[in-house]
Amino acid sequence: MPARRKLTPVEWEIMEAVWELGGSPSVREVLEHAFPAGAKAYTTVQTTMNTLAKKGMLRPRKKGLVNFYTPTRSREDMVKKEMKGILSRIFDGSVPALANYLIRSGGLSAEEIEDIKKDLDSRARELKRKKT
Repeated sequence: MPARRKLTPVEWEIMEAVWELGGSPSVREVLEHAFPAGAKAYTTVQTTMNTLAKKGMLRPRKKGLVNFYTPTRSREDMVKKEMKGILSRIFDGSVPALANYLIRSGGLSAEEIEDIKKDLDSRARELKRKKT
């Protein structure tokens, strides 16, 4: 049976910490980075990291008594996969439909819309240069 790659919210939190820390952090390092105020127990983080290893998202390596975990996929790859899933399930694969939803949902400030406009204009110029 292939490893399930979809991440739960807690798994995303753990993976974000692993990616931010870089290298091969231990459970303790991830716990202290992701939950400095003690919002999660050590055993919860350890169990989640072991689940992520079973899903093929982390590769554990034991050094003495401590496991160190290396991510097998980049954050960018996982975000791309999640976005494709959202686009497919909710917006029938349409990027413009997603963009229209975000713009019209009322969740964006005028400043955020201006930033998006600048990003779109910049990307359009890049594509035009590549075309010529």
